[in-house]
Amino acid sequence: MVQNIPEIFRKTSQNQSDLFVHDFRMTADVVKSKVNLNLHMLSFLQIGEKQVHFANNSITVNEKQSVIIKSGNILMTELLNKDLVYFCKLFFFSQKNVEDFLLKHRNSFSFEINNKATEPPYFVIINDDYIASFINSLASIQFLGSKFSENILSLKFEELMLYLANKYEANFIQYLYSLTSSSSNYSFRKIIETNLYTNLKLEEIAFLCNMSLSTFKRHFSNEYGVNPGKWFLKQRLLKAKEKLQIENVKPSEIYEDFGYKNLSNFSTAFKKEFGFSPRQVE
Repeated sequence: MVQNIPEIFRKTSQNQSDLFVHDFRMTADVVKSKVNLNLHMLSFLQIGEKQVHFANNSITVNEKQSVIIKSGNILMTELLNKDLVYFCKLFFFSQKNVEDFLLKHRNSFSFEINNKATEPPYFVIINDDYIASFINSLASIQFLGSKFSENILSLKFEELMLYLANKYEANFIQYLYSLTSSSSNYSFRKIIETNLYTNLKLEEIAFLCNMSLSTFKRHFSNEYGVNPGKWFLKQRLLKAKEKLQIENVKPSEIYEDFGYKNLSNFSTAFKKEFGFSPRQVE
């Protein structure tokens, strides 16, 4: 099931502002949830760990970090901490919010921007005293009337962007400009190469490509001339064999890395492909 965010968090149909804050809590791990992120999202992680898979890369952040995530299809994993709690404050904003900010402050920045540079779809922020104070201020805004909160959130967004621009300088401004473009420079083959040795399933890779599974299979066959299932299986088993040979690891230590739920299934597939079990690799 695909989650449309932030739509599922809106309490009323009247609450349609692009600037939107939501407290997200969990008491159970969620692994590789399919998310259609319709606005850019700043996740202030408070408790737990967040892992995000994008089409062309992935990122893991802990409680000492926050992360800005570009809108689009992602796979989200959220893990509880030792006290079995997960909590983050989410701050959603639109491309127009970013464009308005850059337009208003374009003469304030002396950084040279490379318009041809390809930025990752995320920006990691190291939490500090200012971020902690900012998060607390967002909590107070949520209890105000809708019109007041919308106006104040607009000011808070501008405040935060100015602070991050001052802290991270050209790197952050370059990233903001990347958020104003909805196009992607990621080729189909590049996405395949990036996720070749991950433990993602075909349907999850198809989702990151913004395709249905059937469309993905058809596109893959046109590009590579083979069935994607068999191709991924062989390539991952070849990589597993190489890892067993070179790194001297045990099969039980790597089978999950290549998409297998248990050692038995991995051993069976490995032996079928190479004629001997992974334990017999020399």
